[in-house]
Amino acid sequence: MSLELISLENIQEFAQHYGYWAIFLGILLENLGIPLPGETVTLVGGFLAGSDELSYWIVLGVAVTGAVLGGICGYWIGRLGGWSFLLRIGKIFRISEVRLLSIKEQFSENAAKAVFFGRFFALLRIFAAPLAGIAEMPFGKFLIYNLLGASVWAGLMVTLAFFAGRIVSLEQLVAWVSQFAILALVILVALIAIPLWLESRQVKSAAED
Repeated sequence: MSLELISLENIQEFAQHYGYWAIFLGILLENLGIPLPGETVTLVGGFLAGSDELSYWIVLGVAVTGAVLGGICGYWIGRLGGWSFLLRIGKIFRISEVRLLSIKEQFSENAAKAVFFGRFFALLRIFAAPLAGIAEMPFGKFLIYNLLGASVWAGLMVTLAFFAGRIVSLEQLVAWVSQFAILALVILVALIAIPLWLESRQVKSAAED
């Protein structure tokens, strides 16, 4: 899908035309693992509620529902076929099954945090649920953190757009939120990658000694 088709103007027009269904489907599809701008869709919904074109509570409700249902579907996609797919990807990039099992175990230990906080990070919001399925996180536990994360994330995004949209333009609001999400992702990657890099250097150094 071209960037032109998912521009802010087109998202806003789509939401104005199809209302709550546009918000629900946009968030649902993103949480299924499809790289759609679900965050922008949510902000547009909150903005339209702030301008009295939509109802705040219904926008919030469909945003939470779309995020929860999409997360559940993403979880089962990962649970039923994600591991075999990951093994095939690992062969392409020459990542051993042992290494993938180690990564799976590490994610499993932090799966609850990833499912809850993943809502607030670009890209991780798309992959957190399938990864939780791959890591075989108990479904009941996933359901709780999925619901909590979806509710807090949707509540913050819709409320922010509802009030801030009356002060700044929608374009500026979306730009600020997107920049924050990317910055947060960069910091998260650094916090994960740097310790792993240091650990690999220590292992290599110990092997050479």
